[in-house]
Amino acid sequence: MSKSITYTQAIAELETIVSEIENASIGVDELSEKVKRAAELIRFCRNKLTSTEKEVNSILKSIEDENDE
Repeated sequence: MSKSITYTQAIAELETIVSEIENASIGVDELSEKVKRAAELIRFCRNKLTSTEKEVNSILKSIEDENDE
């Protein structure tokens, strides 16, 4: 992705793309580009969720380690 976006912005854009596809409000010519963009957004969201999960688990582990001391 060329510009930096937030998870919330990515989800909102994905919802817009899905809505456009479901409502057939985009033409066949645009469909390929929209699907490519949706795939980019999905990858971004997955990566963001994975990294956030790792970060949260690390924080929780450090809290547990502090309590064990």
